[in-house]
Order: sequence, then structure tokens, then C-alpha cells
Amino acid sequence: MQISDPALTRELQNGRPFVQTNVSFSQRMVLRGMHWQYPPQAKLIRVLEGEILDAIADVRKGSPTFGEHLTIELRSDQPISLYIPAGYAHGFCVISSHARVLYQCDIPYEPLGQRGFRWNDPDFDIRWGTDFPRLSEKDTELPLLSQIKRSEFPIFMG
Repeated sequence: MQISDPALTRELQNGRPFVQTNVSFSQRMVLRGMHWQYPPQAKLIRVLEGEILDAIADVRKGSPTFGEHLTIELRSDQPISLYIPAGYAHGFCVISSHARVLYQCDIPYEPLGQRGFRWNDPDFDIRWGTDFPRLSEKDTELPLLSQIKRSEFPIFMG
């Protein structure tokens, strides 16, 4: 599925500079997600080592594409980066033996601003390629999207 959003085109043209870079390392079948931050944070993702199935989902309140998602395989041997607009949830599952993933963020990470929904939420039906991923305790405890207060979602600024 392709998400077509005029506000995203404007964001790409007028985006903020990246101010923080992070690198994560994960083993096969580790699934991280689905996360977003408040205030909303845009990211640029690139796989430095290995292969992942990456997923983004529009969780912006009032967006015409709210609830839509897309998945894409990202690999270190194909130099492709994925831009994740502010207000989108993000997650990935490692499909190689391990993966090292680079995140560039347009605002610093704020632990108290971390939000998310469960990786297997039926409202999104993201096809991860596994029914038994390896999850962190934090990701195991994430709520379903329907259990999240509307005030927790970023606002669509289209």
C-alpha cells in the first residue's frame, strides 16, 4: 500500500534538520514497535547491516490516511533510506541473522513522550512474516490502538 499525502510532500520540502542519530542492534525475529513520540518526531531510517521488515502507520488524529500503513524490506546491500514523517508510528522486525539500524531524528528522543500500540493490532493487520517475534517487555505491554485516548495521538496539520 502506498500512502499519498499532500502534507507529507510539504513536510519533505520544509522539513527540520536532523539533530540526533541513534544506532540499534537486534537479533533475528526481534520486533521493535509500533512506536511514535510526542511531540511528534520525524525519522530517517537506514539499515547498516542485515535486513529488516519496516512498517509505518499513520496515527495522526484527523488525517485522511489515519489507520493506513505500509511495510518495506530494507537491506544493507541496497542503499535505501526510509523517511518517516512526524506523527507516524514506526516498527521493524529483523529478518536476517542480525541487523544494525541507523535512525536520524529531527527532535531529540524524549522517554516521557514515547507512545505506541501493539505490534499485532488487528486494526492495522501488519504482516510481519512471523506470529512469534521476540519482543521487549515494553513492547509486550503496549495497548491496542482502540485502547489509546484520542489525546495521545498527534494532530494532522494538513
